[in-house]
Amino acid sequence: MASPRRPQVAAPRIKELRLTGLDNADPQGSESNGQRESCGFNEAELSERDLSGAGFIECEFLGLEAHETELRRAQFVETRIERANAPSFKAARSIWRNATISDSRFGAVEMYEATVQALKISDSKLSFVNLRGASLRDVLFENCVIDELDLGQARAERIAFKDCTVHSLTFDHAVLSNVDLRGLDIERISGVESMSGTVISSLQATDLAGAFARHLGITVND
Repeated sequence: MASPRRPQVAAPRIKELRLTGLDNADPQGSESNGQRESCGFNEAELSERDLSGAGFIECEFLGLEAHETELRRAQFVETRIERANAPSFKAARSIWRNATISDSRFGAVEMYEATVQALKISDSKLSFVNLRGASLRDVLFENCVIDELDLGQARAERIAFKDCTVHSLTFDHAVLSNVDLRGLDIERISGVESMSGTVISSLQATDLAGAFARHLGITVND
């Protein structure tokens, strides 16, 4: 008898980002609710600026300081960010589409209620990532270390992790589909009742057995 076919996991759909013909631009010209298009920014210093509602379309940041920059409702579309540093990254309700972030360090990331479609974050260190209530589709984390990742109340589809570590992961009241956790080293997890739609390895299942037992009210006593 043939063994049953394992269900396939839909991977994030992320296309290669190609940026050509960018104009060297002064980042200081960026304003709240303004739009920059086809701009290349080198070693941009935007800390403590109010860029609420700003739009960056087909832009590239090679070096970015964004501590306490107000990016609420900002848009990053077809945009690459490399070597960003932001102890406090304030981007609530922001929009990300076909974007990449790499070789960066973030402290507290406030992206609650953000709309994210096709985002790759690689080779980065993030302390606390608040994605509560966010809408996430096609997101890949690669070679990242994250202290705390909060996906409470988020709607997430086609999310994957590759060679990543998350010390604390929260799923409370999330709605998940094709969320692949197999490339993730997880130390602590909460909201296991909302893990429907995730994929984990057999080793992860063993490691998380205690959390599953507590959720089900099972006492494990040898």
